[in-house]
Amino acid sequence: MRFYLISDNVDTQVGLRLAGIDGVVVHETAEVQKALKEAMEMEDVAVILITENLLSLCPDLIYDLKLNQKRPLILEIPDRHGNGRTKDSITRYVREAIGLKI
Repeated sequence: MRFYLISDNVDTQVGLRLAGIDGVVVHETAEVQKALKEAMEMEDVAVILITENLLSLCPDLIYDLKLNQKRPLILEIPDRHGNGRTKDSITRYVREAIGLKI
C-alpha cells in the first residue's frame, strides 16, 4: 500500500516525490475531480494526500468521499505557502507518516 499526492504546487510534489510519494499537479476543479477518481481506482493506494487549496475547490466531493468510502484515506496537507502553521509542517508530516527525515 502506498501514498498518492494530488497537489496544486510543483514544489510540494517534488518534495514528497523525494520521499517516494508519487502524485500529480492540478489546478482546476475538473482536474481535481479526475485525479481523485483515478487515485480512488488505484488498488495499491491507501492514502491520498491533497493540498488545502485543492480541497477548497471541491470540498463537498472530498468530504463525501471521506465519509462514504472505506479506502483510501484522504488527508489534507498544507502546501509550501502554508496557512499559519509552522514553516516545517510538511517536513513534520512526512517524518511522522513514514519516518523519513528530509
